[in-house]
Amino acid sequence: MNPRGARPAPEKQVPKERVSVQARTHRLGAGDRLKAWFTAHLHTIVFSLGRLARNPLATLMTAGVIAISLALPAGLYVLLDNLRTVSGQWEQTAQVSLFLREDIPLEVAKSFAGNIRQMPEVSEVTLIPADQALEEFRRTSGFGDALNALPGNPLPTVLIVQPEAGIGAARIKLLVETLQANDDVELAQLDMEWLERLFAMMAIVQHAVSIIAVLLGLGVLLAVGNTIRLDIENRRDEIVVSKLIGATNSFIRRPFLYGGVWYGLLGGLVAWIVVSIGMAFIDDPVQRLTHLYQSGYQLRGLGFSGGLSLLLLGGFLGWCGAWLAVGRHLRAIEPT
Repeated sequence: MNPRGARPAPEKQVPKERVSVQARTHRLGAGDRLKAWFTAHLHTIVFSLGRLARNPLATLMTAGVIAISLALPAGLYVLLDNLRTVSGQWEQTAQVSLFLREDIPLEVAKSFAGNIRQMPEVSEVTLIPADQALEEFRRTSGFGDALNALPGNPLPTVLIVQPEAGIGAARIKLLVETLQANDDVELAQLDMEWLERLFAMMAIVQHAVSIIAVLLGLGVLLAVGNTIRLDIENRRDEIVVSKLIGATNSFIRRPFLYGGVWYGLLGGLVAWIVVSIGMAFIDDPVQRLTHLYQSGYQLRGLGFSGGLSLLLLGGFLGWCGAWLAVGRHLRAIEPT
C-alpha cells in the first residue's frame, strides 16, 4: 500500500523494440507451423508412394482395373467428338437443289437467283441452265443416243443454293420450306434425313456412354475402396498402437487417402496411354477412308488437356474411394 501523498509507481513500459521482436517471433511461429504441416504432408505423400512401390504387382493390378474403367468411356468420347466434328462439316456442305418450272425463262431464273443471294441464310447460289444440264447429263450418263431421240429438253433449270455455314439443320429446313413456297419453284430438295438420323444415333450413343462412364466410375470407387480396406486390415495392429500413443484419426487417415490418389493417378496415366495407342492404331484405316472421300481430315486424340483431365479424374475418384473406405473402417478400429 502506498504511503499518503506518495506518487504512484509508473507502469512498466515495454520497449517498442521488444514488442517488434515478439511480433516477429509470433509470425515465425505461424510460419513454422505451416512449414511443419507441409513437411508432414510431403512425408506422407512420399511414404504412401513408397508403400505402393514395394508391392508393384498388386499396385499395377489395381491401376489396371482403374485404367480400363477410365479408358473405355474416354475412348468412346474421343470417337464421338471426331464423329461430331466430321458430321458438322457434312452439315456445312448441305446444298438445296431448286428445280424451276419448265416455262420459266432464263432471265427470270437469273433474277430469282439474285434475290436468293440476298437472303441472310444463303452463302452462294449457282445457276445451271436447262441446256447446260442436258449436255452434262449427256456426257456423264452414256444415254446420248436416247436423249437425241427426245423431242425436247426434259430437264429444268436448276439453282444450287449453298446455305451459310453453321446455321443449323432447323434453319436449313426452314429455308427449304420458304423456297418451296415460291411459285417459280417446282421442287426444293434437300437430302438431310440421313444426317438427322446420324445426329439422333449420336445422341443415343452419347447418353449410353455417359451411363457407362458413371457405372465404371462407381467401379473405380469400389476397386480403390476394396484395396484400401485390405490395406487397413493388414495394418490394424499398427493403427491400434498409433491410437494408443495419441495419434488422431486424421493423422492415421492421411497415408491411405494419398494412397488412393496415387492409385487413381497411375490408373489415369495408364488409361491415357491406352487411349493414345488405340487412336494411333485406328489412325491408318481412318486416313485411308478419308482419302477415298477426298478429305484431309485428321483423327484427333485426347491431347494434353484431355489427358490431364483424365489424370485429375482418376486422382479424384481414387481419393473418393479411399475416403469412403477409411471413413467406414477406421472408426471400427479402437484400442481395447
